[in-house]
Amino acid sequence: MRPNPSRIFDLLDRQLADFPQEVCIASKVDGKWQAYSTAEFVEVAVKLALGLKALGIRPGDKVAIASGNRNEWSIVDQALLRMGAINIPIYPTSSAEDYAYVLNHADVRVFFVSNAEIHAKAEAAAPNVPGMKHIFTFDKLDGLPHWSMLLNENDDKRAELELEKASVKGSDLATIIYTSGTTGRPKGVMLSHNNILSNVEASAERLPVSVGTRCVSFLPLCHIYERMLMYLYQRTGMGIHFLENYDNIGAQIKEVRPHVFTAVPRLLEKIYDSILAKGEALTGIKKKLFYYSLKLGEEYDVHGKSAWYRWNLKLMRKLVFSKWREALGGEVLCVASGSAALLPRLARIFNAAGIPVMEGYGLTETSPVVSVNDARNDGLRFGSVGRPIRDVEVRIAADGEILIKGPNVMMGYYKEPEMTAAVLDPDGWFHTGDIGQVDSDNFLKITDRKKEMFKTSGGKYVAPQVIENKLRASRFIEQAMVVGENRKFPAVLVLPSFTFVKDWCALKSIPYSTAAEMVKDERVIARIQQEVDEVNTGLGHWEQVKKVALLHEDWSVEGGEFTPSMKLRRKPILAKYADSMIWIYGEN
Repeated sequence: MRPNPSRIFDLLDRQLADFPQEVCIASKVDGKWQAYSTAEFVEVAVKLALGLKALGIRPGDKVAIASGNRNEWSIVDQALLRMGAINIPIYPTSSAEDYAYVLNHADVRVFFVSNAEIHAKAEAAAPNVPGMKHIFTFDKLDGLPHWSMLLNENDDKRAELELEKASVKGSDLATIIYTSGTTGRPKGVMLSHNNILSNVEASAERLPVSVGTRCVSFLPLCHIYERMLMYLYQRTGMGIHFLENYDNIGAQIKEVRPHVFTAVPRLLEKIYDSILAKGEALTGIKKKLFYYSLKLGEEYDVHGKSAWYRWNLKLMRKLVFSKWREALGGEVLCVASGSAALLPRLARIFNAAGIPVMEGYGLTETSPVVSVNDARNDGLRFGSVGRPIRDVEVRIAADGEILIKGPNVMMGYYKEPEMTAAVLDPDGWFHTGDIGQVDSDNFLKITDRKKEMFKTSGGKYVAPQVIENKLRASRFIEQAMVVGENRKFPAVLVLPSFTFVKDWCALKSIPYSTAAEMVKDERVIARIQQEVDEVNTGLGHWEQVKKVALLHEDWSVEGGEFTPSMKLRRKPILAKYADSMIWIYGEN
């Protein structure tokens, strides 16, 4: 075995030397998997690096990528790492204005884009980015430069490339990732090879992965979460199957039969909703067994269950939950969930079903993983985000803020020393802005965002995320946002789970029309109010929700309600639903 990697590209070189894979990376082209072996992957990355050198790209230069997950993303990334250039990933659905800001701020010289739609935005941004000289596409588009034209067969320059590669240090900048944030302009998070590699090595200890296993990769590679895991898969020797979009994701997961994949809670909620819809369509004993299995799942825990419970669960795993596992390919060993809070009820049900969903916590600034649950070694607690990973310290400040220290903490914000100083104190502690607590077994729990806590006009603090998570645990509620800053009382904007509401209406013989009409139906309003009332019983008087506004339009990244990492964008939501705020508080 080669020595431990000190630069990110060492991971792939070690794979090539010690456990080369027939399928290292693969993505679908015209409906068929196009795979690269480890040797092919390394060779094409070297040729691309040589082509970029011929184009004038030098160590330290910035090159951007805007694309879904596909082979070309990983190839460009590997080429840049090997030549000491800096990868600037951009979220594909960002606007042309956002492109222009990031491309300018990061001093990007070359831009790789996946398709015609993204190329059009790149072209629109280009006049405002004088330093950018070239745009290449991954799709073959008439009259546009294709990335393959850069592949260079000039072996005379390989020795020079090897010298540049050898000069790259672990402490060098590897990437700048622009966080969208819930407000304000994006910040460029600078991460070194060491930052990311430390996270790869420590996170690998929490995932049941081994040489020759398979994964699917569909969460955006422009986020450090999926990207770090891509490197972890390279470290392990897994076959990575990239999915460029969410179309037919269920069918593609079933086809690949992955052992590991990552997810955000929203995806797991959608999977659960689809399972629920199929269960509702059953009849007779099958339907009774389905709902009995759900009841067992909701009661699931890692400790303290009786022999009678365990026997019943084993039976339900055979009769009911086996079909859930088969829908995910039948071989899933772990689903890593991150980016937002996972409902404990869902975590219990999936784990009861034999689908180990492990929730974790991290930020772009921490490369990203801080902590993660692990079903092994008594490392799982529902409602927590697990124990901190190796070499990462977690401290809770006097005001409840989570502070992080370790080799994974960023170098700083690009060109923003004041913003960096505001979150990185002189002792090296990163101030996350999240509120949390650590229990006696060293499990971390996230309770709220420091900046999202607000005061009512009566001067009482309200932590909205705590209340929102409790509301979202209801099958009737898909999304909730608690409001009330500087107001007389807290209220909530609720997007019902219309899939479940439709089933409930059928059960109650209530005619179901459209979502817009159902949020006006007094019976639906009253039933969702019951859910809110139940949550209120566990809250202090000052933080109880006094009024509920039901909404009917779906929330999405594209609609502006979520950041790309699925966090609520509170100010845009307030602006969008200003009429609901007027109705709640009676103000103009």
